[in-house]
Amino acid sequence: MNKKHGLGKGLGALIPEEELIEDRDIDKISINLIKANSQQPRKRFDEDKIYALTQSIKEHGVIQPILLKKEGETYVIVAGERRWRAAKAAGLKEIPAVVMELSNKEVLELSLIENIQREDLNPIEEALAYKRLLEEFDLTQEQLSLRIGKSRTAITNTMRLLNLDKAVQQYIIDGVISEGHGRTLLALENHKQQCIIAQTIIDEQLSVRETEKLIKSLSVEKKNKKKDTADNPYVVDIREKLQEYFGTKVNMNYRNHKGKIEIEYYSDEDLQRILELLDL
Repeated sequence: MNKKHGLGKGLGALIPEEELIEDRDIDKISINLIKANSQQPRKRFDEDKIYALTQSIKEHGVIQPILLKKEGETYVIVAGERRWRAAKAAGLKEIPAVVMELSNKEVLELSLIENIQREDLNPIEEALAYKRLLEEFDLTQEQLSLRIGKSRTAITNTMRLLNLDKAVQQYIIDGVISEGHGRTLLALENHKQQCIIAQTIIDEQLSVRETEKLIKSLSVEKKNKKKDTADNPYVVDIREKLQEYFGTKVNMNYRNHKGKIEIEYYSDEDLQRILELLDL
């Protein structure tokens, strides 16, 4: 214990004020006794940033202590995993740390909010962090907004990204499409279509504005198809006759004198019955 240090405002939002006022001991903890937090909200670490931090630590050492919780003979990281990783890569044997007595729930909450406030998370990890804080800690969006210093609108908009298909979410995590692209894709309710357009964004390197135009054109095309089919008495009459003949639901997409007919079936036996009616 060689000096004192007060914790910053990032963690202060969750720690009682009297604890913040009181200076804390900084210990030198063996790197090998420290382990990552399995509940760490950030799953992907930027290797370039880790390398840059490693070089800085080699030259200047670890300036800011990490935050730990003691578990038996070892320690779990509450905040500062990137510094710990870089310190290991730099060959340090010990790292400055503040050890606190915290419950598992407090560890998780501190870890989530520390990452959010430092903007260390990608948009999907951030959305998942918001979701966990709201659900597991029984917070309202207003309470969360005050705690992390972000507007309710920003929280809501970020959490909406979780409505995207998992594959599209992974594209955002990997950085191959942007958060802006993701927000634009939310206009598509069909997850398969989200994936198709996301792949188009990647293949054709579309900007967010170009993606918006593409999705808008698809929406207009879909609306026109529905209108053509619904308003055309000829199409309606044919559909009704086909449904009566096959004894099942028939969909018709008709536009500019062309389209497609879809005949639904609900079992292998139902399919066989339809095939026999078609003499196949």
